[in-house]
Amino acid sequence: MTSPIRLLTIDLSDGSDDVQTIEAMASTREAQHAAVMAEVDHLLAWARREFPGQQGPVEEGHVWDDELLIQKESDGWITVTLTLSASAEFAEAFMGIFGDTDD
Repeated sequence: MTSPIRLLTIDLSDGSDDVQTIEAMASTREAQHAAVMAEVDHLLAWARREFPGQQGPVEEGHVWDDELLIQKESDGWITVTLTLSASAEFAEAFMGIFGDTDD
């Protein structure tokens, strides 16, 4: 199955206390911003569908949590960063679907 993610780059890093961090990021012009946000929505919909009711601080026993940051630069670029804090189980499932985004 090919991932529908084309604009976001996805990186996984191990953190402390068995919390892994997945970062999905894209920097685009305004014309592509809606497409980036559609990819963000797709990732979050997957997380909610596959791990329902398990969102919240991972340090408190939840499976995943997210933070979305959108920065509009003065030169017209928009940077979107979706950071997911995740358990090992969530990170493995997520990266199995979305991890190979380099074509």
